[in-house]
Amino acid sequence: PDGQPVLIDCLTLWLTNHMLAEHDVEAEFRRLADVLSRPRGPWFVVSNEVGQGIVPDNALARRFRDAAGRLNQDVAAVAGTVLLMVAGLPLKVK
Repeated sequence: PDGQPVLIDCLTLWLTNHMLAEHDVEAEFRRLADVLSRPRGPWFVVSNEVGQGIVPDNALARRFRDAAGRLNQDVAAVAGTVLLMVAGLPLKVK
């Protein structure tokens, strides 16, 4: 309903499901960004940071890491506030 908060937990799980189903991930990104850019209430998105480690040695893991980074950027672009949680401490990114 309008005005009600929405929680998406977890964005990387959402991505995993689309990748394993062999969906057009870029099209799904655009669809999600479109929905989030027209909020009917406050929304909160939980995601994982997967790009700060070593480069994975297999192609699927590399595609996932790259796609998760793009997805996080797309969502952050339409968000009013972006927080990075580190050890339970919020760091304001945007």
